[in-house]
Amino acid sequence: MIDDISIRYSENFTPGSLRSPVLIEGLPGIGQVGKLVAEYMIHMIGAEKIGEIHSIYFPPHVIIEENGVARLIRNELYLHRGESRDIIFLTGDYQSASNEGHYLLTDAYLDIAVELKVVRIYTVGGFGVGHLVEEPRVFGAVNNLAIRDEIEAAGVVIQREEPGGGIVGAAGLMLGLGAQRGQDAVCLMGETSGYIVDPRSAAVVLSVLSSLLAISVDSTQLNDRAVEMEKAIEGLIENERTQKEEELNYIG
Repeated sequence: MIDDISIRYSENFTPGSLRSPVLIEGLPGIGQVGKLVAEYMIHMIGAEKIGEIHSIYFPPHVIIEENGVARLIRNELYLHRGESRDIIFLTGDYQSASNEGHYLLTDAYLDIAVELKVVRIYTVGGFGVGHLVEEPRVFGAVNNLAIRDEIEAAGVVIQREEPGGGIVGAAGLMLGLGAQRGQDAVCLMGETSGYIVDPRSAAVVLSVLSSLLAISVDSTQLNDRAVEMEKAIEGLIENERTQKEEELNYIG
């Protein structure tokens, strides 16, 4: 029997053992900004996997691992035990393949937050602007006016017209549905073209998030990856320009 949504914790994890935990949602999305931030933090601060989420609302295919073995699509939970505050990460392979699934999965994620006694939720993603951005800003939204000043003080731009189309997927729904449950939630969106995986945008969001959490996470590897990607893009643009010039010369 297949459950619509199943959440399984690791055998060595005890849900009641956390200290003032916050939840960071970094699922795939625009520019893969949220996923980059979450997975980078998990790697850099040594968070450990504590659970898996499977659902019929994920796309209907499997992931082929490096060893050639197929597995079901899943999202995952990781835990970092801090000195005074624990951090839970929600990341993984996909968001929902349907509108209904987005709501039901988000509701399940919020159930996890309740079970683990999360004191605040941070959702992280990209804000697509349709062009390359040299110095990305971090846009944001809150679901409780009482925490807006704190978020803006960290350098987050909060204004009604940005993002103009609202916030799609779990990053937005966790704010809207969370408000109905009385769960404080913040969305942080790095400005990005939306065309490519964007480590530069992720690095800026990481800086703001680290400040809000009062933790130190070295962003050097993200910035190095951004430089490498920008060089690759410049190379592609130059090759395209050269090809066009050659075609024009041939026609002439």
